[in-house]
Amino acid sequence: MAEDASAGPDVISTDRDALDWPGLVADLNRLLRLRTTPIGMKLFESVAEMEAIPRVRRPKSIHTTDQIVGQACRNGWTVGITAEDLVGAQCSTVIGLHPRDDDWLSGKNMAGVWYETVEDSAEHQHAMDVVPYGRYEAMAVSPLASGRLDPPDIAMIYATPAQMILFINGLQWTGYRKLEWGCVGESACADSWGRALKTGEPSLSIPCFAERRYGGVMEDELLMALPPHFLPGVVTGLDRLSRNGLRYPIAPYGVNNDARAGMGVSYGDR
Repeated sequence: MAEDASAGPDVISTDRDALDWPGLVADLNRLLRLRTTPIGMKLFESVAEMEAIPRVRRPKSIHTTDQIVGQACRNGWTVGITAEDLVGAQCSTVIGLHPRDDDWLSGKNMAGVWYETVEDSAEHQHAMDVVPYGRYEAMAVSPLASGRLDPPDIAMIYATPAQMILFINGLQWTGYRKLEWGCVGESACADSWGRALKTGEPSLSIPCFAERRYGGVMEDELLMALPPHFLPGVVTGLDRLSRNGLRYPIAPYGVNNDARAGMGVSYGDR
């Protein structure tokens, strides 16, 4: 019997505080020199709401969600979809557009491809974080700076490991807490946008094979998905870190040099 995900609580971020989207993106680019466009993702209760977004594009072909996300962050497009636009239930279930039913939970389509047995595949499916089914009919992605999804449910930032650790350092500047994530392996979209949409928490992932093959994710990129109300704090933290000499790009100090001179720049006499 499948879990009744439709009965789950609404955990999507509904923060409506006005944010300066172009300003936030400009600050992130200034502080991290991002090479990929920061984007937002938003779920809609009706197709009509999604289609009312200014200049929204609707797919003419069948895609993966990775491709739709890639069209926003690689091409700068605003794109809206329904489950019918996606290649299968693996994509649409993560964003709450398909039920987490017995067939999906069985993982049978992945057995012998990604996992040795059907049992392994089923364990993988049960481990994935997905949006509860039953409320939403459509989804859209768009560059954050456009302000067309005002506000998006989550923001998504692609970055190199060096950029990403500084992004996390900025996130932890105020109100520190240890951040912990998991890795489901293939279908890593569940670790990023699936988890962030479900829990409202910052969610880091190592993009999977499908994201790189179909979504254009580069070999050295990680993905952070998080509700956008975290971003002003990240920018503030990054700016303060930069004043302490902790900034991107991280200049190599040299493995043979005396570390005291370098550390003295940030720590002083401490």
